[in-house]
Amino acid sequence: MAVIADTGALIALANAEDRYHKTVKQFFATNRDPVIIPCPVVPETCFILRTSMSVAAELEFLRSIRGHLMLEHYTVADAARVIEINDKYGDAEFGFVDATVMAMAERLNIQTVLTVDHRDFSMFRPKHCAAFRLIPERLRRR
Repeated sequence: MAVIADTGALIALANAEDRYHKTVKQFFATNRDPVIIPCPVVPETCFILRTSMSVAAELEFLRSIRGHLMLEHYTVADAARVIEINDKYGDAEFGFVDATVMAMAERLNIQTVLTVDHRDFSMFRPKHCAAFRLIPERLRRR
């Protein structure tokens, strides 16, 4: 079964100083399922890595996804669903990228989300399943 990735998990993987780095790194070391990255996650991840770490960190991230992770393109249907999600959950302030991950997971029938943002993703009720399975299941800090 495929897993869809959120920005925070990719930041944690790239940044050894991140409090969830070890946990996310362990997931990638043992995971055998395809990991799908929504295209909008890529520029957000690059921006955060560049501004909080370095250009080298950004480039290392780009190298790491080349050939190893699957990129999923944003569609018109995703755009419509992102608006619906943000309208319905307006007080939660999911924002564009989180809502995109949610919409794409629905479209692709993916039930597992790789994220360190359990608050947002546990609050959301997807159309295709009762709730997302969030991994890492237990967020250990360092």
